[in-house]
Amino acid sequence: MFKLKISFVLLASSALLGCASGGKPALQATSADKAPLIAKAGQDVAPPKLVVFMVVDGLPMRQVLNYRDQLQPDGFKRFLDRGTWFANAHYGHGHTVTAAGHAVMLTGAYPQRTSIISNEWRDPKTGEMVYCTQDTAHTYIGNKTAPLAGTSPRNLRAETVGDVLRGVDPAAKVIAVSGKDRGAILPAGHKGTAYMYMSETGQFASSTYYMPAHPQWVKDFNAAKPADAFFGKTWAPLLPEAAYARSVPDGQFWQVNSGNGNKLPAILGDKHEKPGPLFYANILPSPFGDELTLAFARAAIEGEGLGGGVRAKTDILSVSLSSHDYVNHAFGPESRLSHDHFLHLDRYLQGFFQYLDAKVGAGNYVAVLTADHGFADTPEWAKSQGRDADRVNPAQVLSWVNSGLVKKFGEGRWATAFSAAGVLFDDKLMAAKGVKPADVYEETKALLLQMKGVADVFTLAQLQGTDTQTPYLAAMRKSWHPDVAAPVQILVKPGWLFGSRVGGSSHGTPYEYDTHVPILSWGPAWVGRGEVKTPVEVADIAPTLANILHVRSPAQAQGRVLPLPKPAVAAELK
Repeated sequence: MFKLKISFVLLASSALLGCASGGKPALQATSADKAPLIAKAGQDVAPPKLVVFMVVDGLPMRQVLNYRDQLQPDGFKRFLDRGTWFANAHYGHGHTVTAAGHAVMLTGAYPQRTSIISNEWRDPKTGEMVYCTQDTAHTYIGNKTAPLAGTSPRNLRAETVGDVLRGVDPAAKVIAVSGKDRGAILPAGHKGTAYMYMSETGQFASSTYYMPAHPQWVKDFNAAKPADAFFGKTWAPLLPEAAYARSVPDGQFWQVNSGNGNKLPAILGDKHEKPGPLFYANILPSPFGDELTLAFARAAIEGEGLGGGVRAKTDILSVSLSSHDYVNHAFGPESRLSHDHFLHLDRYLQGFFQYLDAKVGAGNYVAVLTADHGFADTPEWAKSQGRDADRVNPAQVLSWVNSGLVKKFGEGRWATAFSAAGVLFDDKLMAAKGVKPADVYEETKALLLQMKGVADVFTLAQLQGTDTQTPYLAAMRKSWHPDVAAPVQILVKPGWLFGSRVGGSSHGTPYEYDTHVPILSWGPAWVGRGEVKTPVEVADIAPTLANILHVRSPAQAQGRVLPLPKPAVAAELK
């Protein structure tokens, strides 16, 4: 287990990992895709002074393209019109959730290597809950630390591009910022520094894993109480009502109250006398959560002198914007609220890029933007459109499985709990009754396949096997780590979600709506310009960034260098 420190990285790259969702063989590039790569052909090109790695939590690629006609000229359009973007970028693992995605991006490795199989899971041996970035040896600086709080990268069993960079150049700075602890800690890696939003105080804080006390610039930022400026502020639609005709109107019964209601306009802090924990938490499921995170990112650039080019060749700044995920969970990606939030974010990005141009210099940095997962449409809305969609109640699944196992093997609580996308079992009970675990797993599969909403079930034998034909098995293997994952993994049908509450949406499958995410890049001298249709994976970002930075790929990386445009394309843009 590493005991290091770091933050994030960017993009470059070669070709040809297919989007392994669906268990299909990796797609190979055609001869037209095999043009020289800018990063390989231009090894004499100096690395950028700053890599700006950006994540929009819970952003499906379909939303980027669906609203393209309403974007500002220099937000997402900077990537789409003047950068290189990948139209067919996917995750290759099956359980597509925040922590797993954030662990893939800058390590280039899937959960089968990083061991970050989900946001949380149960220890297969003890049954105790494990949070992806928990570490009881460390606490937040100046803020309360809950028992399962994310405070370090201890559970991440892979290095990041930032870790590699700082191993070569210890003077390089790697800073990661996010509204979520896992959104900062996992891209920061072992050698970077992570700062996360504290939803009880409205501050940004690091942990004692990284430092004993905050630097002065962080103290100054928090002392100014920037979160309080949003108290009483109104989240109102940016465009006239007719501009949202393609989206589902507000106030639907399946759109849950995120803390700010489910209709626009919404007033933050409404019915609160003054800023407090509830208000600070409710900033995140609004556009202002991203605005506040980007403000802290600017403070980090100023306070740490990122991209200054004096101490090191390159610094890395990772910014994971969490609010879109909260909005999509509450209202669904089909909603006007999600549509409008995306447009707000576009304007924030435009302002941030213009700040970077002025502060760092437009020719001195590379920007890469991706997402940690996509999103399913809200099942209730999908059903209203005539689609097969609904929810699978986890408690009912366990009850059904245990009832069937009792009939087959005798009394006992054979299935003990859900863990990430799988089911855990009582090993002691199986041993005491002389029942082979493999028989229990097979019977569990047979029982689960009888349930409405279950598409397939993968047993330990399948996960450890060599079958390459079963759909989605390859993707579920990439989500399965032998030390921490459950021996039986469940795949719901397309359009279905695991969950018991009515309302809201989610993600977590190997289907296209969850795996298809943006990979957008800008920085002509390094990434060129144009749309690339070759299938690629998010795991390809880390090897690409390593190539741009002239360092080796992270040791556990499974991705390949992205197929960027020819050097001549970039040269023409200067």
